[in-house]
Amino acid sequence: MTITSISSATREVRIGFDQPFVIIGERINPTGRKLLAEEMKADDFSRVEADAIAQVKAGAHMLDINAGIPLADEPALLAKAIQVVQAVTDVPLSIDSSIIAALEAGLAVYQGKALVNSVTGEDEVLEAVLPLVAKYNCAVVAISNDETGISEDPNVRFEVAKKIVERAADYGISHENIVVDPLVMPIGAINSAGLQIMHLVGRLKNELKVNTTCGASNVSFGLPNRNGINAAFLTMAIASGMTSAITSPLHAEVMQAVLGANVMMGNDPNCSKWIEQFRAAELGDRGDARSKRKRRRRG
Repeated sequence: MTITSISSATREVRIGFDQPFVIIGERINPTGRKLLAEEMKADDFSRVEADAIAQVKAGAHMLDINAGIPLADEPALLAKAIQVVQAVTDVPLSIDSSIIAALEAGLAVYQGKALVNSVTGEDEVLEAVLPLVAKYNCAVVAISNDETGISEDPNVRFEVAKKIVERAADYGISHENIVVDPLVMPIGAINSAGLQIMHLVGRLKNELKVNTTCGASNVSFGLPNRNGINAAFLTMAIASGMTSAITSPLHAEVMQAVLGANVMMGNDPNCSKWIEQFRAAELGDRGDARSKRKRRRRG
């Protein structure tokens, strides 16, 4: 089976069809977070540190690091953010930028084998990003859009992914080092978006034999109770063959869905992770209930 190995200096994460689902924490991203952006521009990375620690504590296996701030020195900020995060946690990182100089600055300081986020199907982008991936022997997220934009036809998106995999091979990059993002669309706007992804993920697994990821929260954009939709989506996507997602681990519904899906897919032997996560909480609840009954009897 295809295994995509990502590592820090001391820890390895294995993304694969027979592996537990990998959560890539999305929080270290200044897009839409004005305070975080202002702090990073002012060389204050305390919130970056706190976000990194909180996400790992909540169950993230990897962290996505983005420093895309308008009119800022993105290469310098991204390199600094990576160094800061690697100083407070040992989980592997996804280096997230559309700026080639920023990707190279991040890869230059990264300790381990990173995941580069990302490359698209445009020829110009492929020619810029793939040599970096080969040079630093890292893995890369392949996003299924090209010069024509994002197609609503999942078969067109499959062909873009296939093109990226084939072009990567020209640079000596194995399909094992490519994680395809099939592009999750908002289901509130495109009612067939969920079915499209399930179909596409199955083809990517069975035909291209590549691992997959996505920005999971995109599916629920504009809807109420977004975490409920995200949890349902991830459970079904995992069953279809998706092997990782960029999302927030701070939402209990989402993490519970992922842990439950690992059990159902046979990727949590003896249900050990599930038991570890929830047995103590259940025992605590029972203990609290007994204590309340005793207090009522005494009263």
